[in-house]
Amino acid sequence: MQMTVMATASPQHLWDDFRDAGQRPEEEEFLSSLETTVLTFFLSVIIVLTVFGNLLVMVALCKDRHLRKKKTNYFIVSLAFADLLVAVVVMPFAAIELTTGYWRYGEIFCLVRTSLDVQLTTASILHLCCIALDRYYAICCQPLVYRHKMTPVRVAAMLSGCWLIPTFISFLPIMQSWNTIGIEDIIKNRQSSGGGSNDTSCVFMVNTPYALICSAVAFYVPLALMVLAYQRIYVTAMAHVRQIETLQRAGSAPVTGSTPMITAKSSATSDPLERCSLRTAASSSTEQMPMANSRMRIETKAAKTLAVIMGCFCLCWAPFFITNVVDPFIHYSVPWQLWTTWLWLGYINSGLNPFLYAFLNRAFRRAFLVILCCGNERYARQGSFSYGHAHRGCSATSVNGTSMGLRLSFLPNRSYSDNGRPLPATELEPADALRPL
Repeated sequence: MQMTVMATASPQHLWDDFRDAGQRPEEEEFLSSLETTVLTFFLSVIIVLTVFGNLLVMVALCKDRHLRKKKTNYFIVSLAFADLLVAVVVMPFAAIELTTGYWRYGEIFCLVRTSLDVQLTTASILHLCCIALDRYYAICCQPLVYRHKMTPVRVAAMLSGCWLIPTFISFLPIMQSWNTIGIEDIIKNRQSSGGGSNDTSCVFMVNTPYALICSAVAFYVPLALMVLAYQRIYVTAMAHVRQIETLQRAGSAPVTGSTPMITAKSSATSDPLERCSLRTAASSSTEQMPMANSRMRIETKAAKTLAVIMGCFCLCWAPFFITNVVDPFIHYSVPWQLWTTWLWLGYINSGLNPFLYAFLNRAFRRAFLVILCCGNERYARQGSFSYGHAHRGCSATSVNGTSMGLRLSFLPNRSYSDNGRPLPATELEPADALRPL
C-alpha cells in the first residue's frame, strides 16, 4: 500500500520539480533585469543632479560680480569644479562597472580611473577643510582684519594645495603600484575568483601603509581640522548669545538711547556702500528685544548649519575610510558589496556639497534664479548692500543676506580698533562665513 502511494506520488513530484526548474531561471532573469534597471536609474539620477548642481554654482560665480568679491566663494567654486569632475570622470565608469559586472576599458585606464577617483575625491574633502579654516579665521581669530590677512596669494596657495596634495596619494603611488606591494597574490586571487583578468576586472586593493597614509591625508586630518574649526565657531556663536543676555539683564544695552551700528565710511568714492557712515538709531525698549531675539535666531541657525555640514560629511565619508583602514587588518575580508555601498555614499557627498555650501546661501540662490529664469532681473534683489537706497542710512544688515554687525554690534562701546589703531569700517568682514544658510 505504501509502495503504491510512493510510486504514484513520485511522478507528480518530478513534474512539479520540472515545472519549477523551468520557471526559476525566468524569474531570476526578470529580477536581475529589474534590479539592474532600478540601479541604473538611481545612479543616473545621482550623476545628473551632481553635474547640474555643481555646474550651476560655477556659472553663478562667473555671472554675478557680487559673488566674485567674496574670497570664501572662490573655495566654493573650486569645490564645485572638483565635485563636477567627480561626477563626469569618475562616477560614470564606476556606474558602468557596477551595472554590467565587469571592466571593459583595460588595465591602464583602470589605473588612471582609480587615480582620478582618489585625486578628485580627496581634493573635494580638502576644499571642505579649507572652507572651514577660512570661516574660523574670519570669525574667531582676526575677524576685523580678515581682508588683510586672507590675501589673494594665501587663497591661491590654499587652493593650489587642495589640488596638488592629492597627487601624492593618487597618481604617484598608484601608477607606480606602491599600493600593491606585499599583496600581489591577494589581488590575483581576487581577480581569479571573480572570473576575470587584468583587462576585464578593475580591482583596487591597498596595503596597510598606503591605507593608513591615504586615509589620514584624505580624511582623518581634514576631519580633525574641521571639527576644531567648527567647534570654535560654535563657541563664538554661543558667546554672542550670552553677551546679549548679559547686556540686557545688566541694563547695559541702551533702552532709550542709541544703538551703535557698524557700517562703512569713505568720502573718496562714489560707491553708495562706502558713503555710509557710523550712525546711531533711536530705539525703544520694545525694539531691543526683537533685535536680540533675531540675533539669537541667527546664532541658533548657525549652530544648526554647522551640525548639518559636519553630519553630512561624516555620514558620507566616515564608513568608507573606517573600512579602508580596518580591511587590511582583517585579511581583506570586507565584501565587495559593502565597499561599493560606502564608495557611492562618498560620491553622494559631491552632490550634497552644492546644496550645503551654495544653494542655501541667499546670494547664490538669487544668482541661481537669475540664471534659471533666463536673466530675469526681477528675481535679483538690488544688491546685498542695498545699493538702490544709498541715501538712506546703512543698517547693520547684510552681506550676502546675513548680518554685517553679527560679531561687533553687541559691544557697548562705539570705538573699534585693532592694536590701538582705529579700524575703518570698510575693513570689516561680513559674518556670513558663519552662516551659509
